Amino acid sequence: MGSSVRELAAATPTARDRYVDLLRVASLGTVVFGHWLMAVVTGDEVGNLLAVVPGLQVLTWVLQVMPVFFFVGGFSHALSYRSLRRKQPDGSVYSVFLRARLQRLLRPTIVFILVWGTAALLVQLLGGDGGLTGVALRLVAQPLWFIGIYLAMVAFTPPLLKLHERYGWGAFGALVAGAVAVDVARFAGHVPFVEFLNFAFVWLAVHQLGFLRADGRIRMPAALAAAGLTGAAALVAFGPYPLSMVGMPGEKVSNMAPPTLALLCHGLWLVGAVELLRTPGARLVARPRIWRGVVAANGIAMTAFLWHLTAMLGVYGALLALDVTLPAPASAAWWAQVPLRIAAALVLTAVLVAAFRSFERPASAKPGSGSGGPVAALGITLCLFGVLGLSMVGFGGLLEGRTAMLVAVRVTAPAAVAMALAGWLLVERAGRGTRRVPAAS
Repeated sequence: MGSSVRELAAATPTARDRYVDLLRVASLGTVVFGHWLMAVVTGDEVGNLLAVVPGLQVLTWVLQVMPVFFFVGGFSHALSYRSLRRKQPDGSVYSVFLRARLQRLLRPTIVFILVWGTAALLVQLLGGDGGLTGVALRLVAQPLWFIGIYLAMVAFTPPLLKLHERYGWGAFGALVAGAVAVDVARFAGHVPFVEFLNFAFVWLAVHQLGFLRADGRIRMPAALAAAGLTGAAALVAFGPYPLSMVGMPGEKVSNMAPPTLALLCHGLWLVGAVELLRTPGARLVARPRIWRGVVAANGIAMTAFLWHLTAMLGVYGALLALDVTLPAPASAAWWAQVPLRIAAALVLTAVLVAAFRSFERPASAKPGSGSGGPVAALGITLCLFGVLGLSMVGFGGLLEGRTAMLVAVRVTAPAAVAMALAGWLLVERAGRGTRRVPAAS
């Protein structure tokens, strides 16, 4: 069973930045809550509350907190990679770093893919992939885009950290400049497919801010927040960018997919804001009871994130099966049901976490040399395209070979599943027989 939460909390080194752990949990929790709140189910369709009530889209400037998670990831990755580099100064640490960082990410993700892939195949063979079930087969895979982006961040940590150590804010500025150039080429030059480069430039720029925090170089968070907020507001007011910082159905331009310069400014504002709250946040998480809660939540966070849409759709499916009337979206009756639906989704998520949480525990590894960098690089590349492909095509249409466009390439669910599985096995193989170093945070 391993150490208890109380024992883990008590054993926390005094030098650990507990506020970072709080941000990690809070950001994922906010995303989960936002998905539960914004889902609008009517019969066999799932819509978005923000499309029903456009005035609520301004809430995404607070609730779209994925940039905070990626910022925290940059901080953690910098500490982890530097720790490995000190212990293996010969430089052969890439495969060790990948496996150490990805164990608690890829294993629960692969289990999620296998469970839903099997369920989707059985459902289709039985002819039950219509209605809300068919929607669910597509929708539950969408959060995998986050896994894919995070994989890219881990993969690019070593070279980007080297650039950070040489150029500091200059490396961050280069990524920002890349994001600006992409949007200019996209909106002014109408260059096809160039917008997809901002999946790298925008998110890696936010990730790079985590490196700067690790070195204590974010010294004026108020200025960072003000610049980001002002920039985002100006771009939305005078540019081609929508108000919502999450994707909206039917919109011609999304700030999320692919990311835009407006979303990057939004990320700067959020990073500045959470850094301004660092002192009170550190005081809060220093309380033993609060810290135990953060430790417990961190141990199941990825499992909960992967399965929270399954829980939400399960609640709606149960309501429809019981012939419970679903009120008109955004009506008074609909809002009155919100706390009950969220409570039910929370309970069902807890059940799913109890069933699958063991896969989030990192496994032990044998001592070794840390070789296998090319194999690990190939593995993470396959995983990246596999999970991103699944996030686009979903689990529906497995037998028909339904396709979706990933950048400029068409992918199918079977091909995406195969790439994800092959990539995971390669990462595991590359990391086995290596000296296991705990993933510092």
